[in-house]
Amino acid sequence: MTVFLGGVSGESLAVRDALRAMPEKAAGVRFVGVFFPGINDGAYVSLHPQARQRAYFMSPAFRPGFQSGRVELLPADYLGAWQDLAQLDIDVAVVQTSEPDAGGWLSLGVCHDFAPVAWGRAKRKVAHINPSMPRTRGSVSLHISECEAVIEHAADLLSYPAESTNEQFALLARQVASVVRDGDTVQVGIGKMVAAVLATLRGHRGLRLHAGMATASIVPLIDEGAIRGRDAVTVGVALGDAEYYQRVARDETFRFAPVCETHDPRKIGAIDNFVAINAALEVDLFGQVNCDTLNGQLVAGVGGMPAFAAGARLSPGGRAVFALLSSASGGALSRIVPRLGEGALVGAPRHVADLVVTEHGVADLRGASLVQRAERLIAISAPDHRGALAARWDDLCASL
Repeated sequence: MTVFLGGVSGESLAVRDALRAMPEKAAGVRFVGVFFPGINDGAYVSLHPQARQRAYFMSPAFRPGFQSGRVELLPADYLGAWQDLAQLDIDVAVVQTSEPDAGGWLSLGVCHDFAPVAWGRAKRKVAHINPSMPRTRGSVSLHISECEAVIEHAADLLSYPAESTNEQFALLARQVASVVRDGDTVQVGIGKMVAAVLATLRGHRGLRLHAGMATASIVPLIDEGAIRGRDAVTVGVALGDAEYYQRVARDETFRFAPVCETHDPRKIGAIDNFVAINAALEVDLFGQVNCDTLNGQLVAGVGGMPAFAAGARLSPGGRAVFALLSSASGGALSRIVPRLGEGALVGAPRHVADLVVTEHGVADLRGASLVQRAERLIAISAPDHRGALAARWDDLCASL
């Protein structure tokens, strides 16, 4: 059978641990769900030699199963994963929820991303009713009458540690913050760079957040007035600790929605001044962005970036922003490169990026010719690499 399990902060750790205690139950099962590298640490495919898994991100835990042919890895973004689940035959969906209210309605709590589409497709529906899961304000609720079975069990929710940052990311964040204006609606992901960017935006006013995920790094912006108002934060997933999860449940600033809403480019494009800020690993002088391969090895997936970048480009006043440190390996390697290498995958084609940001400045690629784009990207590269990049660009131009 094919079994859907919630991912990210919606993953039921109780169900995961029960399966680990009884791995024979995984024999012949194909697991499916959106499990995020660095957040969800386990691969259900590893439970049993006869288990399989359908996945949308590569992670170290998936690599052995992928190499043995037991992990089906789809090269899909978040919207593509939603569309895949919408046509998949799902035998059982196991979803973690809050306790029911007086009318029997269950809240998806801190994770609304993919559960609604899998729930709608599943032949058999199972709810893990967890008293630890708070009831949040969202556009989706499930009813207990739909459930073939319920598991009533108190368990910890998946937690995500506070994001640290450093001086390099602080320098980068100040450059990123310079392209955000008061009143903008911002999309960011997670990680050290994002934590630094959010810290730098505390002095802004009238901001809104529309994103796939939000960590506790967003709270100071609310407390200090940068973000204010009912539904000013619309996300699919909250990631943090128990205190943060209680905060998002009681604070009407937060509204939760599934991927079909948060990642719909048409809905994003209807938001004025939408600024999509996404991390890159490399950008070449043509403006192509590598966001998920490192040294030729696939390390994750494109996630929500394509939808947010496309929506930003449809938005009146919108901007698709890609941010990265200019160098790696102690400055020895430039992350602005002449051309993406053979092992690098293109996450965003050269026409997508409006702005590329490093700690050295902002390259505005809008309306720029090929030569102007290269010159602007070289200008924000690490100073020690600018000469070599300029010389290599001359060679590339001669071959075009």
